[in-house]
Amino acid sequence: MRLAIYISGMSHGGSERKVANLSNYMYDHGHEVVLINAYRFEEEFEVRDGVKRVICEPAEEELPGSRIGNFRARFKKLRNIWIAEKPDVILSFIGKTNMMTILTSRGLGIPVAVGVVGNPEVEYYTPLLKFAACVLYRWADTVIMQTKESVSFFPEKVREKVVIMKNPISSDFDQDRYEGERDKTIITLSRIEESKDHEMVIDVFAKLYDKYPDWKLIIYGEGPLKQAMMDKAQNMGISDRVIFPGRSDNVAQAIKKAGVFILPSFSEGSPNSLIEAMMLGLPVISTDCPCGGPAELIEDGKNGLLIPVDDRAKLQECLQKLIDNCHFSEQI
Repeated sequence: MRLAIYISGMSHGGSERKVANLSNYMYDHGHEVVLINAYRFEEEFEVRDGVKRVICEPAEEELPGSRIGNFRARFKKLRNIWIAEKPDVILSFIGKTNMMTILTSRGLGIPVAVGVVGNPEVEYYTPLLKFAACVLYRWADTVIMQTKESVSFFPEKVREKVVIMKNPISSDFDQDRYEGERDKTIITLSRIEESKDHEMVIDVFAKLYDKYPDWKLIIYGEGPLKQAMMDKAQNMGISDRVIFPGRSDNVAQAIKKAGVFILPSFSEGSPNSLIEAMMLGLPVISTDCPCGGPAELIEDGKNGLLIPVDDRAKLQECLQKLIDNCHFSEQI
């Protein structure tokens, strides 16, 4: 099979990591993969050398300058890529990219699947975007979504095309649970932005700072709020044990011995980092956030702990429970 995958770029982010995992998996299993991006960035997730990369953003001299003219140039270039590459299937990810895929492939006879990888209320955040998605997605052959709760966003004509599918995960995480003594570390792993609520984790860690002097909080990732969170830890006098190592090139190795993993988000689809932590056997705490992804993965008290969104008191209670009770921690 010749598979074309379209996403705007491969810079470090959750959706981009999904695409890298999927591209590598399909290539490793004998399929031709064409990865189409609007942009190429300096720091990107790696894909196999055999995965063909195509940049679809027109050169500056190809853009007339007007909004309509620029749209026509982008439309024409992407449609010509579909014609030239002749994929058996097109798979695209994220809001406007999905819509452009559907429009540019009309009439070519190529099956199209679009992926809604997060909370659709967030992804289609204006009435116009919601209207466009609800209309255009009727023309897709398949709409891939991650949770049952998220499907209700769309009208019945779109729901008929929905397939619920969790994220592809790298084989790096397919390993036995670590059985030795765990590090005294609390881990988060995500883009450092408002929706991920790192502020709550830092606030709670500050309350436990003196009680557990051997424990550290490690916040993996980059993002627009990284410096603000570093400054917060500094101002609270806890920066010596709140560590911001940036991105990790080997996430599985970096977190496999961690004491506790926390996903504190306000909103998630089916979060890669939580799935990966659970595959490694880490004790996990997650917010029970829309659109239901963590709740579909965690059975509270059995394979993890669920807390209300932005509930500092509950996070502190659960975190102390895991730190103080090694036996309970091992059971989940």
